[in-house]
Amino acid sequence: MAKYSEKASEKVGKAMHEMKEGDLKSGSGKKVTSKKQAVAIGLSEARKEGAKVPKKK
Repeated sequence: MAKYSEKASEKVGKAMHEMKEGDLKSGSGKKVTSKKQAVAIGLSEARKEGAKVPKKK
């Protein structure tokens, strides 16, 4: 399994929490219901902030 930075873990955790609350939205503005999508959004946000995250495949 890939090793993520502390900041990336925080972002993913926050995205998962928002998804469970029903507040997380995708780029198109639709509500996110998939755990995989929530993780992807969290990693993407972490990447934008410069956290240590492996490249997208």
